[in-house]
Amino acid sequence: MSHDGVGPRAVMRSVAFLTAGVLAVPALAGCSEKDPAGKPTAGQEIAPAERGQIADGGTLRWAVDALPETLNAFQADADAVTSKVAGAVLPSMYRLDANGRPQRNPDYLESAKVVDREPRQVVLYKLNQQAVWSDGREIGAADFAAQWRALSGKDTAYWTARNAGYDRIEKIERGADDLEVRVTFSKPYADWQSLFSPLYPKEVMGTPDAFNDGARRKLKVTAGPFALDTVDKDTGEVRLKRNPRWWGRPAKLSELVLRAVPRDKRTAALADGKVDLAEIDSTEAHRITLAARDKGKGNGAPLAHGPGAALTPGKSLRSWAIAHGSDEEAADEEILARRKRGKAVAKYADEQSSLRGFEVRKSLEPAFTQLALNGEEGPLADERVRRAVARALDRDELARVVLRPLGLPAEPVGSHLALSGQQAYADNSGALGGQDTKEAQALLADAGWVSGGPVKEEQKEKKAAGAGASKEPAGSEASGTPAGSGSDSDSDADEGSGSSEDSGSSGSSSTSDGSDSSDASTGSGSSDSSSSSGNSDSSGDDGTYIVGEDGKPGDDKPGENRAPALLVPAPLAELQRVALLDQAYVLGVRGQAGKAKKDKKQRIGKKQRAETEKKQKKDGPGTSGKVEKNLAHEGKSQFQHGGAPGAYAPKGTAAPGRAAAGPLAKNGKPLTLRFVLPSGPGSQSLRSVGERIARMLERIGIRTELSKVADESYFKDHIASGQYDLALYSWPTSAFPATDARPIYSKPVPAADGSLNVEQNYTRVGTDQVDQLFDQAIAELDPGESRSLVRKADARIWAAAGSIPLYQRPQLTAARTNLANAGAFGFQTPVYEDMGFLKKGAKPQVSSAP
Repeated sequence: MSHDGVGPRAVMRSVAFLTAGVLAVPALAGCSEKDPAGKPTAGQEIAPAERGQIADGGTLRWAVDALPETLNAFQADADAVTSKVAGAVLPSMYRLDANGRPQRNPDYLESAKVVDREPRQVVLYKLNQQAVWSDGREIGAADFAAQWRALSGKDTAYWTARNAGYDRIEKIERGADDLEVRVTFSKPYADWQSLFSPLYPKEVMGTPDAFNDGARRKLKVTAGPFALDTVDKDTGEVRLKRNPRWWGRPAKLSELVLRAVPRDKRTAALADGKVDLAEIDSTEAHRITLAARDKGKGNGAPLAHGPGAALTPGKSLRSWAIAHGSDEEAADEEILARRKRGKAVAKYADEQSSLRGFEVRKSLEPAFTQLALNGEEGPLADERVRRAVARALDRDELARVVLRPLGLPAEPVGSHLALSGQQAYADNSGALGGQDTKEAQALLADAGWVSGGPVKEEQKEKKAAGAGASKEPAGSEASGTPAGSGSDSDSDADEGSGSSEDSGSSGSSSTSDGSDSSDASTGSGSSDSSSSSGNSDSSGDDGTYIVGEDGKPGDDKPGENRAPALLVPAPLAELQRVALLDQAYVLGVRGQAGKAKKDKKQRIGKKQRAETEKKQKKDGPGTSGKVEKNLAHEGKSQFQHGGAPGAYAPKGTAAPGRAAAGPLAKNGKPLTLRFVLPSGPGSQSLRSVGERIARMLERIGIRTELSKVADESYFKDHIASGQYDLALYSWPTSAFPATDARPIYSKPVPAADGSLNVEQNYTRVGTDQVDQLFDQAIAELDPGESRSLVRKADARIWAAAGSIPLYQRPQLTAARTNLANAGAFGFQTPVYEDMGFLKKGAKPQVSSAP
């Protein structure tokens, strides 16, 4: 996360290998003539239009998650809405272009450059002579100096969240005139362009009280195309109005309203005309796409989707018959159901009609999803195990699962520190290596994890856990649907967040930390999965799903060599039974779907057994085929599919793999990793990815306990506190990675109280070499050399295998069809003064989206 319109990316495929226990990191292609940064994987989609095509006036209502807790972007509780407000009402010396690269903002800055390097680095800013605050005062050196003092970290009375860069400044002074600002650094600082964006007035930064409290709910003095009007908690709105003192191109909109709308209510808000622009999820995007397709059918045409889509002519006739039948009680119930259904259909049709005025604009966010590996303790403290996990992953497949159904380019991310198109980007994944099952298994073996070793503690735990599990008979619906019913080679057929196969693979697990068990099977669309969820609770399930220990077959194809399965070796007689079960599975024997069918089959089974016993008495032994098939039916889900070499199989069936070996173990302990995933309805895509990763790890003999926790506690109680082995979460990328990424990947150090100071490095994996490369990059004033050092640091981060970048996050935005210069911005900083509604008859330019 290649596609049309994007040039070839410079991919550095190098090899990382073990030689006498030493990791050799390959030399980077930093000096290559070809720019390894490439272009953005996906272009932005904002319906660009010239200002002359946009009408003057109008109010844009933009949905946001919540009102900001503070309007001070340098405080700890600042959020994305804080940044939106600051971008519209405050100066920024630099802003990002569509490639994620910083560009000088001419509305505030005529020029800025390094004028001295020795004995100290000096940057000279020349300000736009028209640039003034909303109170009429010129923007000048006093504002720069006040912000530096507040953010330098020298005065602890200022409650600042970050001071990176400002702590390297020695002094700020007026230049030759009021329009010049000279900034002298005590230490060289490569990312000086990141400073003073945004720039607050000295009235906010001048004192600790003003900084801490004065800009949380109001900004009296501003200097942008818009000014802050009101922040209304009752209506959930932040209202911005045109700035009458703005000297640049005047804002096309009269007002910009940021309205708090929960994610699950945005479809209704769009349909009701309450918002004009909103980030949405894939489900809402699908509805808007369907509405656009139905536009030419007319309002009276029935919809082929929605709550009325499942009502076939036969079902409709049956419903009418019951409603008009002689059974009054049944008729009353059916009439009530028909009314409810009619209201739901009418409401859905009205919403779809309203949604025809919107379109989905899509791109990729400047952020990526990664698999984090907690290296503080346990098996993942060993770099070889972390690297084995990484080599087991098919990152291309994981990117396809999320992005291809959305029509976005599915390309895995090749860097921890930048994304394709950004200046510091280069694909350094070769420092670790791509998917290689044999190499992953070799790494585990080298780390001492052997197949079939003694598992003393695990046997004891299994015995305790088995008491509850044994309450459900083998092969019953509660045991779940086989996860391997579809091979990964056919994954394109069911890609996308929330596909039934993905959900069903571990849908039978309940969730932990108070989450409802139904979350575990969200989006499965399968009655079997739902049944599985429900029954697991009654059988004493502890909320943890162990991949490889659930009795479900894996994804392996028959006859394919696969990693050792995670079951204890069975005696020969048991292997023969497995063969019979496997044969039954191949022939398509399926479990009962409900109690009525179950009772019926039991009656038929009794009759068949009686007939079989009668036939055996008459014909002798060897004729109990149906009994064997019933036996297979009762227990097929307890064994790995394709697990008995040499067994009889129907003609044309591929030869099954080798017999299941024991679990990977070391010093009597099994190799089991706790995989923490969020359980909320908006996290289905993340869970689908997690479940696929679990199956990939199962192939190399690693068990994973899928622990699904409440969204609100996911990051604070599990990721930040280190209560996980594996986890999925996202990081934004920055145009200044040497500054902004260092806290994420720096080596944790012991704190004074004996705890581990990890900053933002929640994987607890870091090296001295990475820290040194960051330090060198931040002090290198040659831009090309600084980027080369950042890329070397990234290669070292890949080699340490603390986190594995997977794919760039999708960005889906619903926008009114006549709204221009707004939508899925990608990397670019929004240009608020150019947003607006097209004049009648005007059309936007062709977008650069994928």
